[in-house]
Amino acid sequence: MATFKEILNTHPAIVSYLHRMIGDEGMELIDKFPENEEHSDEDLAAMTEINLNSVRNTLYTLYERRLAEYRRIKNNETGWLTYLWHLEADNIEPALSQDVDVVLGKLRARARYEEHNDFFICSQCGLTITFNQAMDLLFKCPTCDEPMGHFENELLLNALKTRIEAIEESLGIS
Repeated sequence: MATFKEILNTHPAIVSYLHRMIGDEGMELIDKFPENEEHSDEDLAAMTEINLNSVRNTLYTLYERRLAEYRRIKNNETGWLTYLWHLEADNIEPALSQDVDVVLGKLRARARYEEHNDFFICSQCGLTITFNQAMDLLFKCPTCDEPMGHFENELLLNALKTRIEAIEESLGIS
């Protein structure tokens, strides 16, 4: 079982993924989070000198992806609940895989949409609509009433297909 620090030191793609998810302060929190220990959000804020709200936001974001877990304890005298957090390095790859699947699905759907539609564009305002919409509008722009011309989306479609192929290749799906 690898630790978060080991994974971050050996997998730049995972570092990039986490950075996009939690930002600079979140990465700093992960970097300073004591390995294999539980700490409250208040303790983590004090240890790392990161704003408590930022610590909580980071922990909740990681929790949504099952990259952080907590244990709840209750103070019997005051009734207050304390959440003790720890990181779950074993869940990084499944979380990343799930997010990549979502992105890949959206890219595929957009590529199908681009492939199965014919588009028209207004040369004045740049509005782009499908053939059916343009036909309903008698090929006149609904915004500026200018005539609409055919829009060639081959460049966009090729870019989408290239991106999909690159992701599939990196996942070994080809």
